[in-house]
Amino acid sequence: MHLIITRTFPPEVGGMQNLMWGLARSLSKINLIKVFADYTEGHEKFDNTVSFSIERVSGVKLLRKYRKSYLINEYLNENKNVQCLIADHWKSLELIKTNKKKICLIHSKEINHPKGSRLNKKVLEVLNSVDHVVANSNYTKNLAIDLGVDENRIIVINPGVDPVTEIPKKDLSKAEELFKGKKQRLITVSRFDKRKNHEKVIMAVRNLKEVYPDIIYTCIGYGDEEDNLKKLVIELNLQEQVKFLKDIPNDFKNALVARSNVFVMPSIIHKKSVEGFGIAYIEAAQYGIPSIGGKDGGASDAIIHEKTGLICDGNNLDDVYSSIDQIFKENKYFEYGKAAKENSSNFNWDKIIESYKRIL
Repeated sequence: MHLIITRTFPPEVGGMQNLMWGLARSLSKINLIKVFADYTEGHEKFDNTVSFSIERVSGVKLLRKYRKSYLINEYLNENKNVQCLIADHWKSLELIKTNKKKICLIHSKEINHPKGSRLNKKVLEVLNSVDHVVANSNYTKNLAIDLGVDENRIIVINPGVDPVTEIPKKDLSKAEELFKGKKQRLITVSRFDKRKNHEKVIMAVRNLKEVYPDIIYTCIGYGDEEDNLKKLVIELNLQEQVKFLKDIPNDFKNALVARSNVFVMPSIIHKKSVEGFGIAYIEAAQYGIPSIGGKDGGASDAIIHEKTGLICDGNNLDDVYSSIDQIFKENKYFEYGKAAKENSSNFNWDKIIESYKRIL
C-alpha cells in the first residue's frame, strides 16, 4: 500500500492538482493507495467517483499542517502494510515520523530559497532524508543540486498528461467564430503571473500587428496581473488583437487551443518564482499546436527547440518578437505542430508511471 500526501488535489483546478490526480489514479491501477489531501469545497461529489480512499483534512492553514501530520503518523502506526509515502511538497513530509520509504516531488519555486537561509536549511533537512527526490525537469534537478540537495537522490520524471478526448463540434464552431477573420492565432492558458510573461507577448503583438494585421492573442486565465495586462492592452490600443477569457468550460478552452496556431508562454524568473516544467506546452502539443517557451526554467524538457517549437529569451522583447515572427513567416507552426503532437505521446501517464514504478 502507498500513501499519497498532497496539499493540492481535485476538485480544485490547476497544474499541481492535475499532476497529483494523474499520479494517484495511475498508481491506484497497480497498488492499493490512500490519499491524504487538504479540504476543498465540494470535494464530496468528486471523492465519491474515485476507486481509492481520500481523507480530507480541514482547518485553518496554519494548524492544518499539524493536524494532517498527526493523522498520517497515527495512520502509519496502525497500518503496518504501508510501503511508501509519496508527497507533493517538502512541507508535506516535514512532520512525518516514519522509517518507511519516502518519495518527494519538487517543482522549482518551492525549493528556490537562498543557499544557507533558514528555509533552505529546512528544505535540505527534508529532501536529504528521503529515498528519492523526483524533479519535474532537468532544470529543477540542477537547481536542487545547486541549492544543496544530494544529487544521488534525484531522478527526473516529467509530469504526465491524459490522452485528449474529442472536442464537441459546437465548441470548435464557437472557437472559429471567435477567431473569425484572424489568420495568425496566438494563445496562452495560464495564471496571470509575472513569470508567465504575458506582458512581453502583448508588447510584441503591438509590433507584429504592423506585419500581420490579422493577428490575435487569446489569454485564458486569471491572476494578480490581470488588471495590469488589461491596462497595457488599452495603452497600446490592442483591444482588437488581444482577448481575455476566464471561467470558460473546459471543452471550449480546448477548442480555442486546438484552433490556434501557436501556444506562447516565454516564461521568466521573477524573484523566486520560476517555471519548473510547463505542462501547458504538452497539453497544447496534444492538439498539434507548437509552443514558444522561455529559456529560464524547465520549458526545454517540454519543447524541443526548432522541432516542436522554439525556446527564446523571455526577458528580451526582440527575441520574443522574432520567435513569433519566425514561426509565422515561414509557416513553421504546421511542421512544428505535427512533431509536437507526436512527441506529446511520450508524456502520457501510462508511460510516465513506468518511471515511478521503477523507484517504488
